[in-house]
Amino acid sequence: MENEERILERERLQMEQIRELDFEELQVEEVDDFLDSDDDDEDDDDLAAFRAISHARLSDNIDGDDDVHIFNPDVASLHTYLGEVEETPNRSAFVDGGTVLKIPLFYLEGVVLFPESTLPLRIAQSSFLAAIHRVLNQPNAPSTIGVIRVYREGNQFKYATVGTTAEIRQYRRLSDGSFNVITRGQQRFLLKRRWTDVEGFPCGEVHIVEEDVPLRTPRDAFGKLVPISNLRAPSHSSTMPLSASFRDTDEMSVANSEESFESALSPSEKRLHYSAVDSIMDDWTSSDDDQVVSTSNIQSSGSNPFSSTSVGSLASRQDEQSADGKTPVSKGKCQKQNRLTSFRKNTDLNRFRMAPRAFWPFWVYRMYDSYYLAQRAADMWKQIVGVPNMEAIVNKPDILSFFIASKIPVSESIRQELLEIDGVSYRLQREIELLESFDRVRCKHCQRVIARRSDMLVMSSDGPLGAYVNPHGYVHEIMTFYKANDIAIRGRAVKEDSWFPGYAWTIANCATCETQLGWLFTATSKKLKPSSFWAVRSSQVADDMR
Repeated sequence: MENEERILERERLQMEQIRELDFEELQVEEVDDFLDSDDDDEDDDDLAAFRAISHARLSDNIDGDDDVHIFNPDVASLHTYLGEVEETPNRSAFVDGGTVLKIPLFYLEGVVLFPESTLPLRIAQSSFLAAIHRVLNQPNAPSTIGVIRVYREGNQFKYATVGTTAEIRQYRRLSDGSFNVITRGQQRFLLKRRWTDVEGFPCGEVHIVEEDVPLRTPRDAFGKLVPISNLRAPSHSSTMPLSASFRDTDEMSVANSEESFESALSPSEKRLHYSAVDSIMDDWTSSDDDQVVSTSNIQSSGSNPFSSTSVGSLASRQDEQSADGKTPVSKGKCQKQNRLTSFRKNTDLNRFRMAPRAFWPFWVYRMYDSYYLAQRAADMWKQIVGVPNMEAIVNKPDILSFFIASKIPVSESIRQELLEIDGVSYRLQREIELLESFDRVRCKHCQRVIARRSDMLVMSSDGPLGAYVNPHGYVHEIMTFYKANDIAIRGRAVKEDSWFPGYAWTIANCATCETQLGWLFTATSKKLKPSSFWAVRSSQVADDMR
């Protein structure tokens, strides 16, 4: 209850300080009135230039035009508004899963912290200043705090049970005794219990989550299954789990090799296998209804009819028979056989060797293949969002899953859901589903559509969603758009304490329900492009984004 009162008091002070900015009579005007319609074509050109050179330096110009400058997204990710910061001397290493820690807790409304993501903080309250002093000097888990999302249900505050440890990477002590801090998410934890320390700041006992190791074949999906070769082995041979045989790419290739597969087949099974593959290739290479020349003679010999030697000898025998006139072959069948021969020579037969060797078909295994899902999610991200590029971490599915979860522009409750998912494959599956369905951004309170996916504009090299802190210590996670609908701006543009250097911010409310959705950022110089963009708070976005 004491913590809840503290949060309410902080919010009241923030609202009072925001109102102090409105020292003149302010009127609410619609977005369409604020942006001159005559400048639409020019704004579109600015947007195209920004997207084309999104990673250009702030001092660079477009096509040699010294009067036009592109905003550098790297600047926003550095949080330069916090001023100069110094590196933390004592840094904590990752702890083993299952470890129990007692650390100070920071309850943040509207914020979900993930491992590897950046979180800026401004610490001014005496109790939290005491927490920072303690963590910078404590021997156990030095420079480490716990971050928990707090949210409202009616008139009550609720606390999430899954959070993330954050390591203080950089800090700056200000003249008034307050701290500017830049932290980075480390490891997920389960909150076991919480209390208020004697110095007044909240503490908690947390259980570090032991993360799954990404596997190509999750144990939960298969159980203890064995390859065909083991089924035919003598009874005294040991049984090896299928998951062990897929531990890395090399072992997977050996398991799928021609020798390991075909050597386990009996002559009758080989004939059935070759016949099935032959019929598949026939369907792919021809739409005719004629039967392919039978390969039963070769199949009965037990050799592979799809090797270059077998295919060549088969074709030569048919040519000889046609020339002698002993076995006439129709012209259509010869053409079909030639197509099959060409297909077999130019096709990687490993595709056909991916047939399931356990109970479920191959596509079911792919649903739980972390590396396959990571590549699919990275490809979708590149197509839908574009930046940042994920090629460097696509072979690290666990890191990539947290990275997407921390940057995907969805509501805070959905991101909390992603944080609580155990298992890399399951988290990636959910992220792929969200990327496929994400289309519209709605106001959380009135369900009004305020933006679309196509309106998204990445203003930070960290991605389309990021966390920023205002002078009063309140952290906002925002997603940025170049265009928005049904939003009214309130008040005058303010240059001070802007998260994006070169831009002034103006409060933006929902035109329907008047909830503060975020801010409009406008360039203070006509040389800076894009000339304006919108920042929408993820805490005010509805879960339904279809």
